[in-house]
Amino acid sequence: METIRLKIDGREIEAQAGQTILEVAQANGIDIPTLCHLDGVEDVGACRLCIVDVHGQLVTSCTTKIAPNMEVQTQTEAVKSHRRMILELLFAEGSHVCSFCVSNGGCELQDLACELEMHSVRVPYSFPRNRIDASHPQFLIDRDRCVLCGRCVRVCAEVEGAHTWGFAERGSTARVITDLDVDWGDAASCTSCGKCVESCPTGAIVRKGASNAEMRKKTELVGQLIERREHE
Repeated sequence: METIRLKIDGREIEAQAGQTILEVAQANGIDIPTLCHLDGVEDVGACRLCIVDVHGQLVTSCTTKIAPNMEVQTQTEAVKSHRRMILELLFAEGSHVCSFCVSNGGCELQDLACELEMHSVRVPYSFPRNRIDASHPQFLIDRDRCVLCGRCVRVCAEVEGAHTWGFAERGSTARVITDLDVDWGDAASCTSCGKCVESCPTGAIVRKGASNAEMRKKTELVGQLIERREHE
């Protein structure tokens, strides 16, 4: 396989052709924040938080393949400013009151707010009022806490093969749905495997019975399942 030389934050790095900037960065201990990325499923660049500077252009590192002599900057002021604004928009679009969330202390969105030093939100909140769907006997979804990362959709399709989750509508009214927009408890395709629960980065999809700050996700589960299947 072809070896490619590139620079990330001034470091000379050798990597394999076909790898993404994010893959190379992670393999070399270079931190790039992500939210929609999940080991084991396809990257789609939905959250945009992994943006980096490539020769003056901002690109998503999870979907951009490396190229010879590429120069990548991951921590410029412009990159960090854009990441913070993206994060603020995610908070403004939903209802992310951490003190009332079962995933408080175990939420990737909350962790990113701390990491990116988001001290306030400079845009108006939309204050959504979506119905909580607790029709499933084991799980529930609070769409006001959903960031539309699509991890549940991809895990359900690529790993479980059930294709229960999908997207409906566009823009500010976009949301995840089960089957043809039926209540989760009525979704005939759902196998109740719980992979969507473990892959969700926020308190949007959770197990019933968890109270404030009790929910902890096993996001590494999907990658472990993929690895085990490859060795069967």
